[in-house]
Amino acid sequence: MGRKTKGPSSSRSWDAVANWYIGWAGAEGSRHHRELAIPAAMRLLALGPGERLLDIGCGAGALAPSVIAAGAHYCGIDKSRRLIAHGRRHHGNEVPLLVGDAARLASSSSLRREGFDAASFLLSLQDIDPLEAALASARWALRPGGRLVILMTHPCFRIPRQSGWGWDEARGLRYRRMDRYLTPLDIPMQEYGRKGSRGRGTTRSYHRPLQSYVSALADAGFVIDALNEIPAPLPPGETRALRLSSEEFPLFLAIRALKHR
Repeated sequence: MGRKTKGPSSSRSWDAVANWYIGWAGAEGSRHHRELAIPAAMRLLALGPGERLLDIGCGAGALAPSVIAAGAHYCGIDKSRRLIAHGRRHHGNEVPLLVGDAARLASSSSLRREGFDAASFLLSLQDIDPLEAALASARWALRPGGRLVILMTHPCFRIPRQSGWGWDEARGLRYRRMDRYLTPLDIPMQEYGRKGSRGRGTTRSYHRPLQSYVSALADAGFVIDALNEIPAPLPPGETRALRLSSEEFPLFLAIRALKHR
């Protein structure tokens, strides 16, 4: 079970599960990263040649190849030294990857205030706490008018341990079951990695209702100008009931917000 977040807590590094995560997703992301999350984020980022992007909570830098292909400059920062090390080995020296706290970007000697045209939280913000500090930190890094793109598991439909699929036999329908929604929750995830190994550990997910994200963005000085809800495609041949439910209950939510001048 999760519990309500409180006080000035701080999100954990993913060092304990870094080897498992890289084994599962690789340095260029899982299938959901490559097919859904990264294309959706890139559409909203709309990066032009020469623009600078800061990828906050970057992991091993899965977004980097797409940013570079767009002719933009990529810089990633993550709290996990092990994920950053994996990313450096994979991407090489041409991709700057920094170790640092998403909620304290100003403390990084490698970053400067208002040094970026755009910033992203690619499937990372739901694992970062406190939310308000992370958004204020992103604002610090963005130039006036800069854009912030948040792509996360949909907070209305995908709550760890508090939501799931059900089947209505009488109606022949798959439905989405929601146990809780409005209460913010600090949710310990399952253990990852092999039992007895040093690479076994847990992560935490921070559920917040949609209103918390909208309010926190406004309080941090951002204006939302785009919002996309992204369903997960099913392989061909699935039943109509499975296709319908997957199309109607999105997997990801993407938000673009602009920094006030």
